[in-house]
Amino acid sequence: MLHLRVISPPADTERVVELLTVEAGATNLVVLPGAARQPEGDVVMCDVVREAGSPVLARLRKMGLHERGSIAIENVDVALGRVARQASDAAPGLAADAVVWDEIEQKTGDETDLSGTYLLMLGIATIIAGIGVLLDQPILIVGAMVVGPEFGPLAALCVGIVRARTKLARRALTALGVGFPIAIAATTVNTWLLDLIGLVDKDMLLRDRPLTDFIWQPDAFSWIVGFFAGIAGMLSLTSSKAGPLIGVLISVTTVPAAANVAAALAYGVWHEAWGSTVQLFLNLAAIVVAGVLTLLVQRWWWRRRV
Repeated sequence: MLHLRVISPPADTERVVELLTVEAGATNLVVLPGAARQPEGDVVMCDVVREAGSPVLARLRKMGLHERGSIAIENVDVALGRVARQASDAAPGLAADAVVWDEIEQKTGDETDLSGTYLLMLGIATIIAGIGVLLDQPILIVGAMVVGPEFGPLAALCVGIVRARTKLARRALTALGVGFPIAIAATTVNTWLLDLIGLVDKDMLLRDRPLTDFIWQPDAFSWIVGFFAGIAGMLSLTSSKAGPLIGVLISVTTVPAAANVAAALAYGVWHEAWGSTVQLFLNLAAIVVAGVLTLLVQRWWWRRRV
């Protein structure tokens, strides 16, 4: 369930209240006339089941309340009472299948900021994976996958494509296009430093690495795993379920592939650098294709149900 807080100009409040009153999926309606100060207006609050979230928000936006007033959305973890159950039963569809587009756009849009934190997290994840590659340690590889923040921009790119949000898609591409080269450069320098102090050497990269050599040897399974991981990741995002997303991060070799590119560049092992680059782009492409298709199917399915 979602909690909506709307600041409405007094002239629009009656229409807002009417909209929320007739909406079967809305309940717990509260109106506070003149309570808002910045911006000035009336405060209207209610709870809306997720199935009705997107239609309600679309109507509020059509009224221009996001321009003349304010619309805030919060997730309600627990809603007890008969009226909450009635609202859920009255709304078409299931909450687990519902996509609240405004929520997804806001959530993924926040992940596209080319911030210092994002660059540090991606750089640290790639460095950890680079050490894991040289040591042939899958535990370090898995840890790096979890730390890596790259799924956020990938999800934002999918949303930007499906929703025709050019700015969102461009910001996501920038985050990926700038973040990965910086992470690869940082990992290359780190490999040189570790080599300089004698902790690693080129032989560690050239020796048999049965546990991690899949990173630079892409095959059909690279696309298949990336594709299904993209589907699972997008479903996790749209349903607000964080658990499956961790599994998605562990299943794709984006950060490890970038790390292997860096290690191979550091030692001039060009065939590994090329193979890792192909692996990286293969996984990125598979996730985006799967994410876009998943969102398109969800949109089609939901429109068909309601």
